[in-house]
Amino acid sequence: MPRELTDLPFANLLEPAGAIAREGEYDCLRFDDAVLTAPDAAHTVFDQCAFRSVQVDGGSLRGARFTEAWLHGVRITGTDLADAAWMDAEVVEGAWSGVEASGTELRRVEFHNCKLDSVNFRGAALTKVRFVDCVLRHVDFGGATLNEVDFPGSEISALVVRDARLTKVDFRGAQALRVAEGVTALRGAIVTPDQLLDLAPAFAASVGLLVQPE
Repeated sequence: MPRELTDLPFANLLEPAGAIAREGEYDCLRFDDAVLTAPDAAHTVFDQCAFRSVQVDGGSLRGARFTEAWLHGVRITGTDLADAAWMDAEVVEGAWSGVEASGTELRRVEFHNCKLDSVNFRGAALTKVRFVDCVLRHVDFGGATLNEVDFPGSEISALVVRDARLTKVDFRGAQALRVAEGVTALRGAIVTPDQLLDLAPAFAASVGLLVQPE
């Protein structure tokens, strides 16, 4: 189960936060009910910070670092999060749409009950990442490296994994798995027999196999 704010080991240390500045460093701060429109906050560091009911529209958090961050009800739309680093973070009931997250590094990160739509993770590195009860649409893992990643209870559609490298990636708990591009890059992943049948048309198309009734 995802944690509540009071469950965080640093909850009693959190103080209200103000504005976010470029290359700023924030430690044990709480961001509540904020709307950030086109923030210029590249290379910002967030260490043991909590974000609750925050909306981020556009702008840049490129190269930002989130360590032990907790995000609940955070909506991110059209924001540049490329080359960011996430470590020991938790994202709960969030919505990411049109987010540029290429080249990001995610290590021990959990997404719970989130919606990710048209998120670009090309060239990213994901290690021990979980997508729990999430909806992933048009998520692009092209050229990314995924190691020990799983998707329990999630619905995955129009997934792009072209040229991705997968190790111990477990799709068995996913409620739906539909791949738009790069189905042959699923080597190294684990699927159920039913999921394999669902993927069969994409595998056939990838090798030019024409399947027709008698």
